Amino acid sequence: WEHGYLAEQLRGFPSQPWLWLGPSASWLPQTAPAGRGLRLHRSTDGQQWAGQLRCGLPLPLPAEAVKVIVIQHAAPTDLEALLSECGRVLMPGGRVWMTLLNRCSPYRAHWQWQGARPPSVGRCQALLARQGIRARSLRHYGPLWQQTSAPPGTALPVLRALCVLEAEKRSEAFIGPTPLKVAWRNPVAT
Repeated sequence: WEHGYLAEQLRGFPSQPWLWLGPSASWLPQTAPAGRGLRLHRSTDGQQWAGQLRCGLPLPLPAEAVKVIVIQHAAPTDLEALLSECGRVLMPGGRVWMTLLNRCSPYRAHWQWQGARPPSVGRCQALLARQGIRARSLRHYGPLWQQTSAPPGTALPVLRALCVLEAEKRSEAFIGPTPLKVAWRNPVAT
């Protein structure tokens, strides 16, 4: 489901370069989204990125070279460095889609025993804001949690298992020139 949703978001930018960062090779989409882009995943040592190229941070991309970045389940250990690098390579007006496990979800019992410690949504939003990337929306996906004593149809959507944070890089525009008003105070004698 997650790949389908994220690939659909990338279809809105058909000719723009993109970057897809996943936690492992199995998390990358089998077929590349349309357009030009890189699919990278964490290497087994956790220090490098592998996939269509092998590199570390900083990424070997020029500044403002990518229009869309997808980050799936980033590790909290180097989150600040990763999001800083994403801020550098993202074009003004570019978008970031970041998927995170919902730390408030009752479904966390399914992944906590595996040692997963996802970063909080608030921390991710703050780190993105430092890079000039402003959150546009936060959506929750996955099965709905329904209280057994609640009437039907009163599910709690914020308790779903997955959070998808969408953000956009904004840039400051220069202030344009102001027209000067020129007026003669006294007539000129000739």
